[in-house]
Amino acid sequence: MTGTDVRKDAEDSGPSGYAAARLRLLTEGAQSGPPRRAALAELTDEWLTGLFAAGAEGLRGVSLVAVGGYGRGELSPRSDLDLVLLHDGGDSKAVAALADRIWYPIWDLGLALDHSVRTPAEARKTAGEDLKVQLGLLDARHIAGDLGLTAGLRTAVLADWRNQAPKRLPELQELTAERAERQGELQYLLEPDLKEARGGLRDATILRAVAASWLADAPREGLADARRRLLDVRDALHLTTGRATDRLALQEQDQVAAELGLLDADTLLRQVYEAARVISYASDVTWREVGRVLRARAVRPRLRAMLGGGKPTAERSPLAEGVVEQDGEVVLARAARPERDPVLPLRAAAAAAQAGLPLSLHAVRRLAATARPLPTPWPAEAREQLVTLLGSGRPTVDVWEALEAEGLITHFLPDWERVRCRPQRNAVHIWTVDRHLIETAVRASEFTRRVHRPDLLLVAALLHDIGKGWPGDHSVAGEIIVKDVAARIGFDRDDVLVLSTLVRHHLLLVETATRRDLEDPVTVHSVAEAVGSQGTLELLHALTEADALATGPAAWSSWRGSLVADLVKRVAAVLAGDEPVEPEAAAPTAEQERLAIEAVATGSPVLALRAQTEPPAEEQSPGDPEPLGVELVIAVPDQPGVLPAVAGVLAMHRLTVRTAELSAQDLPDGVDGSVLLLNWRVAAEYGSLPQATRLRADLVRALDGSLDIAGRLAERDAAYPRRRGVVAPAARVSVHPAASRLATVIEVRAQDAPGLLFRIGTALEDASVRVRSAHVSTLGANAVDAFYVTGPEGAPLPGEEAAAVARKLEETLRG
Repeated sequence: MTGTDVRKDAEDSGPSGYAAARLRLLTEGAQSGPPRRAALAELTDEWLTGLFAAGAEGLRGVSLVAVGGYGRGELSPRSDLDLVLLHDGGDSKAVAALADRIWYPIWDLGLALDHSVRTPAEARKTAGEDLKVQLGLLDARHIAGDLGLTAGLRTAVLADWRNQAPKRLPELQELTAERAERQGELQYLLEPDLKEARGGLRDATILRAVAASWLADAPREGLADARRRLLDVRDALHLTTGRATDRLALQEQDQVAAELGLLDADTLLRQVYEAARVISYASDVTWREVGRVLRARAVRPRLRAMLGGGKPTAERSPLAEGVVEQDGEVVLARAARPERDPVLPLRAAAAAAQAGLPLSLHAVRRLAATARPLPTPWPAEAREQLVTLLGSGRPTVDVWEALEAEGLITHFLPDWERVRCRPQRNAVHIWTVDRHLIETAVRASEFTRRVHRPDLLLVAALLHDIGKGWPGDHSVAGEIIVKDVAARIGFDRDDVLVLSTLVRHHLLLVETATRRDLEDPVTVHSVAEAVGSQGTLELLHALTEADALATGPAAWSSWRGSLVADLVKRVAAVLAGDEPVEPEAAAPTAEQERLAIEAVATGSPVLALRAQTEPPAEEQSPGDPEPLGVELVIAVPDQPGVLPAVAGVLAMHRLTVRTAELSAQDLPDGVDGSVLLLNWRVAAEYGSLPQATRLRADLVRALDGSLDIAGRLAERDAAYPRRRGVVAPAARVSVHPAASRLATVIEVRAQDAPGLLFRIGTALEDASVRVRSAHVSTLGANAVDAFYVTGPEGAPLPGEEAAAVARKLEETLRG
């Protein structure tokens, strides 16, 4: 149907002609989407122009103005007509009569009408008092009458909006947040309100208003298409229901999908969610920019006065290699080269999440445009950065969404595409599949102190439902996918097996605990057989709870938790089996023996720092975990305070301890003395590594007491303002009396931080215990450290004394 055909049906400008033309337009299958909305607006313009002309004969200083969606020329089948009859304050009776001549025919057709009669001054005054009115007038469009009157109002309203923007935009942002709280997020709702929910059509309109203020502009890529898609869905919803509704109810989704030519209701929802995600992300970026501009405007006059009129330079604070903080956002350092550094996107994301800061739009887009594929398997640093990102708690969500908005998630994890924006038609689930996976990682980050391998817990949380993008049992499909993904990420064979077991059986504990008789030995033995080991059981227990908490309020309760805990206790008893065997000490290398002999001969510490730590490729075994950082070997004559001294010196030099082993070194026959050997892997927080001679000199001073490490670290901490960052779970210290016959094992699980190992070593030294050996590992942002300690006489600590040491250490770390 052409516009000419429509106009012929509406030539008499009467209700019957317009109604017939409108009906033909809406039932013509060949025309839909933006062309139909524009044609409907044009048809309505012509009809209203005829009504206006018939009633305004001889009347001057009057115009008919469309506002809101009609003003934008976007009429859905059941949209309201938003109209303002504008007049210059002349003949009020004639204006009232004209209004009746226009409004009543609209009502007679049963069309919804939002109308007002105002002078330009009254319109501006009302807009100044009512944000909704002002937003509608920003889209004012002339239909009929005095064009100059309409143009004058448009110019004045835009000028008012721009002048008042610093005051009105914060008000608008607050109202937007309140509406989102009431309506929920469009990208996750099973029965969403296409207009009012966060990420819906109302937010798209607000982004236009913010852009009109000239204070900030939304990211344009994909925004117009997302808005068009939601409008198309609303059109189909109006046509299939015959009602002016914006809520996409479950019972109407199949019909709406068919009207749009889509496969099914799930395909429809996925398109809606994708559009909403684009609008939501654009809103986040835009409101952040508004806040930045308004803060800068408030601060700039003072800075100019202080600097004598000079232009202030933004402070840039380093967060990681190639990553800095500026103006409350995470941006790339000037020297960063993302085209040469494939790990940089993950490093930037992890740094942003750990600092509780957003990734800047410019940084994410630059990373997306220049990102190189990671080698297979991933470098150890890439794996560590992913784990750190996943373990950062609630800030992970916003950073992950920023990466996903620019396609970086599927760049790193191609399998993610199948679960992205995938709806879950289950009343228990409140999220899409992809958001549920991120929520599970957020929940799992709270349980990292409960498990010996928090990195495996976090990755399993991210991938446990990855099979939902494939047909069949998602746990079975997920097991297959995870084996491939985990190997690509760089986990060794044993870790891949654990991860695949966790994904395959992530529903096992809760389903068994709530559906089977736990008194039946067959039940417990079957779970033990599926899980296989104590370590996997520990991880599965934490994953089960994180998964349930991330599903929704109905998925977890104290009752369910107690049933699962009872099952885990019974399964652990079955798996207990043999007594723990004391691990054999590894034979020293030639270099370690050489350093130990030199330390005895000189009576002082000696060390070797090697940047090249990986053996040649031909010497590597496919199952070997990849080393991380550079190797630092230190030999020290046995004496008190070695652990805190070494850890403190490394912290002073901004070296992060990734792994650490401390043990007594056996010396060759004929060599007297006792030496402690420390074999550590360390990495620079940013910048280059310090010289080995500097490290040794500071270590000598630390051991003889002439270097105040605690004071130096405190001064450095005081020099940097504390960032909000992520709120980490409290440290947990536990005693494992059965883990060794020769020593007491004290395990510390805490958030990794500069100086953490120094604080632990100092606390153990203050408790007058001797550290026989230490096994330190950093998994993402989590430190899991085990210390084999004895009393001064070399015997394991009595139970009460060990518990007291653990309590004191926990208090120190939480203080």
